[in-house]
Amino acid sequence: MDPDAIRTGTRVPHGGEPDREILDFSANTNPETPDGVKAIYRDAFEASRRYPDDDYPDYRAAAADFVGCDSENVIPTPGGLAAIRLAMECSLEPGDEALVPYPSFGEYAREVRLQGATPVFTRVDDLLEHRHDVLETVALAVVCTPNNPTGEAADPDALASFVARCGDAGTTLLVDEAFLGFTDLPSAVGLDREHVVVARSLTKLFGLPGLRAGFAVATGERRDGLETARRAWSLGTPAARVGAYCLRQDAFVRETRERVASERERMRTVLSDRFDVTPSDAPYLLCDVGDRDVANVLEGAREHGVAVRDATTFRGLDSHVRVAVKDRATNDRLLEALGCDP
Repeated sequence: MDPDAIRTGTRVPHGGEPDREILDFSANTNPETPDGVKAIYRDAFEASRRYPDDDYPDYRAAAADFVGCDSENVIPTPGGLAAIRLAMECSLEPGDEALVPYPSFGEYAREVRLQGATPVFTRVDDLLEHRHDVLETVALAVVCTPNNPTGEAADPDALASFVARCGDAGTTLLVDEAFLGFTDLPSAVGLDREHVVVARSLTKLFGLPGLRAGFAVATGERRDGLETARRAWSLGTPAARVGAYCLRQDAFVRETRERVASERERMRTVLSDRFDVTPSDAPYLLCDVGDRDVANVLEGAREHGVAVRDATTFRGLDSHVRVAVKDRATNDRLLEALGCDP
């Protein structure tokens, strides 16, 4: 890790409201959790008195079934961001450049800089169009699908073509699928290319952001490198057991996808009366507030007991807020707080 980046770097803003009295629409997590999760967590207590099995066979098997890969290709990590850092640690060296989309998750650029490399920013709409002459100049490229905060998922054919071009250029491709579980789109693990690393998060889809459970998927020598570099006991016993349980709750995932799709469309229709709302495949909506002051919009919602995300912290956005998609009753509270009639 680059000492200069550590000394001069700053933390990246994130959603998440610490005040439990405030309804939190700034963080994009499922308001529901699968039935039975509390019992699994409680039952993990006694086993937590010993070190976990560092192979995590059950967790790997559940994750592999969920995304469609071999269990040996799953690398357990304490959250999706940990998978992103691990991939960058194993792919970047000081002086390298990495292709990073914007507006998108601010941690990508931070993690690149922490490795002593330089982020090369490209508009998210243009990312998958880059040709060989650009890709061969960078060591790594990042794709976020669905993209945070805009919500658009990458077209599978365009992504497959980009994967192939990255391979021809010798460029590692990191695909962040933290929100892909909210869709029925296929994972990039199905492309089965050795230069691709996929990062996944459980905590958003299953409503457990404090659990810190995720994984990376890779093949061949890249998989071997990630497995060697990952920390011992990557997951605590409660995270491993709850995570494996959640990944097998197919009915919960289907119901979540249906609810999010239905509520997202309803919210977009209502919000469009006041804001310019970006189409989304994710459990959130990006809203351009126009000539209104973003700070006033945030404060107005907060006065009604609702926190929304200040999206001006994302590169390239200067008049935007981002709102999560939750259940109908709480979504109506958000709409009312933003001056809309649900």
